[in-house]
Amino acid sequence: MAGKKILIAYYSYSGNTKSTAEKIQSVVGGDLFEIKPVQQYPNDYNEVVAIAKKEKAQNFKPELIKKGDISGYDTIFIGTPVWWWTFATPVRTFLSENDFTGKTIMPFCTHGGGGASSTYLDIQKLCPNADVKEGYTTYNNSATENEIKNWLEGLI
Repeated sequence: MAGKKILIAYYSYSGNTKSTAEKIQSVVGGDLFEIKPVQQYPNDYNEVVAIAKKEKAQNFKPELIKKGDISGYDTIFIGTPVWWWTFATPVRTFLSENDFTGKTIMPFCTHGGGGASSTYLDIQKLCPNADVKEGYTTYNNSATENEIKNWLEGLI
């Protein structure tokens, strides 16, 4: 990825996606950007599960503390936990409020057992003018730098 300006944008509820984003940064460099909703989610897991289900059903886009500026970047890694078989709603806001035309998107997700599900396809749908590459999927906080390197090998 030499010569490319890289952004690693992620939303992390429990810290797993943040940890994976930091491991990606240690492999490729680039800048980290944490996607943070104005209204934080509660600490109670079951409460978050119920909120996430409702937000997904409504295509809800929570307001973000910062929209993020992707204009100076060529390649954007986008990380999310998998909530109800897709990306978390703060990521929906981030994807909707930025123009990814001509950008390369490298999606990644963390999950608690259900896999990526439709996360990457849903990112493609929201960013039709971007080159969305094959995603990296990891269980909870199990990502390793070697796995990340192997994922990137065929994509860059």
